[in-house]
Amino acid sequence: MGRDRGPRAATVVHVKAIRRFSVRPVLPEPLRPLSELARNLRWSWHPETRELFQNLDPEGWRAADGDPLRLLGAVPAARLAALAEDRRFRRRLAAAADDLHDYLTGNRWYQEQPAGLPAAIAYFSPEFGITAALPQYSGGLGILAGDHLKSASDLGVPLIGVGLLYRHGYFRQSLSREGWQQEHYPLLDPNELPLSLLREADGSPSVIALALPGGRALRAQVWKAEVGRVPLLLLDSDVEENAGGERDVTDRLYGGGSEHRLLQEMLLGIGGIRAVRAYCRLTGHPAPEVFHTNEGHAGFLGLERIRELASDGVEFDAALESVRAGAVFTTHTPVPAGIDRFDRGLVARHFADDAELPGIDPDRVLALGAEDYPGGDPALFNMAVMGLRLAQRANGVSTLHGQVSREMFAGLWPGFDADEVPITSITNGVHAPTWVAPEVFRLGARRVGAGRTEDALALGGSDRWDSIAEISDADVWELRRTLREQLVEEVRERLRASWRERGAGTAELGWIDGVLDPDVLTIGFARRVPSYKRLTLMLRDRERLTRLLLDPERPLQIVVAGKAHPADDGGKRLVQELVRFADDPAVRHRIVFLPDYGMAMAQKLYPGCDVWLNNPLRPLEACGTSGMKAALNGCLNLSVLDGWWDEWYEPDFGWAIPTADGSGTDEDRRDDLEAAALYDLLAERVAPRFYDRGPDGLPGRWIEMVRSTLASLGPKVLAGRMVREYVGRLYHPAAEAQRALVPDAARELAAWKARVRAAWPGVAVDHVETVSEGPLNGTAELGSTAALRVSVALGGLDPSDVEVQALAGRVDTADRLTGTSAFPLKPAASPALDGRLLYEGSLTFDRTGPFGYTVRILPAHRLLAQGTEMGLVAAPAEASGEAAGVLMR
Repeated sequence: MGRDRGPRAATVVHVKAIRRFSVRPVLPEPLRPLSELARNLRWSWHPETRELFQNLDPEGWRAADGDPLRLLGAVPAARLAALAEDRRFRRRLAAAADDLHDYLTGNRWYQEQPAGLPAAIAYFSPEFGITAALPQYSGGLGILAGDHLKSASDLGVPLIGVGLLYRHGYFRQSLSREGWQQEHYPLLDPNELPLSLLREADGSPSVIALALPGGRALRAQVWKAEVGRVPLLLLDSDVEENAGGERDVTDRLYGGGSEHRLLQEMLLGIGGIRAVRAYCRLTGHPAPEVFHTNEGHAGFLGLERIRELASDGVEFDAALESVRAGAVFTTHTPVPAGIDRFDRGLVARHFADDAELPGIDPDRVLALGAEDYPGGDPALFNMAVMGLRLAQRANGVSTLHGQVSREMFAGLWPGFDADEVPITSITNGVHAPTWVAPEVFRLGARRVGAGRTEDALALGGSDRWDSIAEISDADVWELRRTLREQLVEEVRERLRASWRERGAGTAELGWIDGVLDPDVLTIGFARRVPSYKRLTLMLRDRERLTRLLLDPERPLQIVVAGKAHPADDGGKRLVQELVRFADDPAVRHRIVFLPDYGMAMAQKLYPGCDVWLNNPLRPLEACGTSGMKAALNGCLNLSVLDGWWDEWYEPDFGWAIPTADGSGTDEDRRDDLEAAALYDLLAERVAPRFYDRGPDGLPGRWIEMVRSTLASLGPKVLAGRMVREYVGRLYHPAAEAQRALVPDAARELAAWKARVRAAWPGVAVDHVETVSEGPLNGTAELGSTAALRVSVALGGLDPSDVEVQALAGRVDTADRLTGTSAFPLKPAASPALDGRLLYEGSLTFDRTGPFGYTVRILPAHRLLAQGTEMGLVAAPAEASGEAAGVLMR
């Protein structure tokens, strides 16, 4: 026998499970409704439901980070048994369950509209920010998509959301001791998320398949999240039937190389349509009439819809017209570099006969994404260009961004000024019930009633927001201090955790107890960290910033957060620069950087700040919704006039940072000028107004700005307003166009377009003459008229195929028409002697100053959304008639 050699050091063995299960709790029968309440994500914006879960186990709620599913998995059985016997808790539970049932089944705004709205709309996005408990977002695009779904639910809009399920989400951010960003990718188990698997009638998972080159296949199962009334379908390629490379297609958001991204976008677009079809087949949900592509990542959905029609015998051109009619495309990027572009050869390989969409000519696919316009790259396939060509209706996400988008994509509509490019704009909004702090909601409910407050947040309407005037200055100021105090506590807790991750010991961190002050003017800055958002503009003059932070009478404090893309070392250097400044013991109690910016942090950060700072390079901020979320909590905006702030800024509720955009200003000079303007505003306008107190000890003028922010901006920045605009301006017209484009009508339109394009080289304005009431001589009297006679050649087209227009407006120094209005000319009773067609009309001189007109010919058909749609126009040659302008006095 061997001797006992005494205790030995334990050997650490890392054992990996070969299979993973999620063991769910068995709830007592009286508590079964808790499961439905936890699985419908309405809890994330419904205070009463969250309070119910919090009261179930307050400590467990905090440990679960406010996630009801995690909470239910951790509550002791004894506690559940006690609650099952608690009549008061059961009554609250029954009330919450009844409220959810009424919310899901009752008529809402959409159901009260006149008939004709779409039976359903499919909404595709590469990311969705619904709640921190479902981390499938990276930034503004995903948060906007989540807010769109939640507001559609509140309004009763029959949306189906479609995205991908990323097993590692985006990434979690931490800092090294030196302040360098580090990325972590925790594995997400769908069984532990608020999701359910879409199953066939026999109980097996519903599987979507795409064909890949070489006889391979990409398969995905479909998970469903319940976002109130809206189902969100998320495709997941991590299934056993896939090979390793295909399993990893949905591994992480915005990761991988070019082919990896292409496969993600094919799965999102093509697979997403197939997932929607499966969902509607299995549940009886109405089939979508409108398909909304939120940015170009999902653009391939149009190709799958063309394939569906082709399989029913509809030719490609007719199918294209039908697909365009029911499609809406929203662009979010203001710069070409922000668009996904792929090598044409790579795309061609994935749409060859042995891969996806067999039977469709790959050259037709490539033509949809071709950059065949001046300045384009013929070697690349452009996802946004394809999105625009596959959608009859398109929009940017603010008024300024709509203008930028029209200029950026003008090459797709040659012959038209950018102002006439058919891209409109609908300014983004934010889902107020998600972003308004409970304290703000309770104050409103106390003053005007909970129902009226809920309506104001969900539906908007200035009449619902005017009641803010009834709230006293003292109540407003007490609310603001409470929110600031909560932020200070949150910042200290997060900062302490961050420093521990950076390797600091407890003995080093006593100073954190003095970080920030609940009575000091607090500025927030949080967003992604691409260079154009200028995270470090505030550091341009560090000495001046330090003086502002440490001012003995009017100090500032700044809370900063943001993630750089893992592949963006330039962005990481900006983060490190900010972190190192904030680490300085001289200022670290006044400026902090919080890592791992996400929804949970944002919901504390926006309400607790007094001023929200935004200083992008104008006009590169498409919308910038973070300032909207802050505004809904009474936070004032200090921003460059870009995105939404450009169209809604007023001095009553914020400040505008001047833009140094002169053509002779280099980048360094521009940043110096704009940083100096920022410092001046903080020192001379913002801080004095915050610290200027009246006899009652309150900053009356500041409180008035808070009140103006809530009353004036509140109704505008709501996602409810945004979704109603989408319904009225885009979804409803798209549904009507889709219904009109039955196969025979689509064939007719496709044939007509082909005939018009073939004949267009022969279409011309030959001669223009003006017959006035009196002599023109380069001038005309206001209110006088002139008769126009125009001779045109139609190249064999019928007059019904075109519209001949006069286009009148102001003339600039280069003879360009601006602020134009168009009116049609009518065919004359008889043609000209040479057989040319004559058109006539009258021109009224309705404004003073330099005035001009021209004449043009556009295609015209009842099924076109607008005359510019085809990008065809015929205008006068230089010698076709009289000068195209008269000077009015």
